[in-house]
Amino acid sequence: MIIIDVKNSDSIDRALKQYKRKHREVGVVKELRRRQHFVKPSVSRRAEILSARYRDVKKMELEG
Repeated sequence: MIIIDVKNSDSIDRALKQYKRKHREVGVVKELRRRQHFVKPSVSRRAEILSARYRDVKKMELEG
C-alpha cells in the first residue's frame, strides 16, 4: 500500500505528483505486466543469456 503524507498547505497537484512518483518507484504496473503471462524458467534464462551476449558484442564494438 502506498502512503502519501499530505500537509494542509500542500496542493492536490503536489500530492498527486508524489503519488505517481511512488507508484512508479514501487513498480506496480511493471509487476502486473510481468505476471500477465507465465514464462517458463528455461525461456527466461535464455532471454538473459541472449541479452548478456548482446551487451558483450556492443561492448566489444565500442572498444575495438
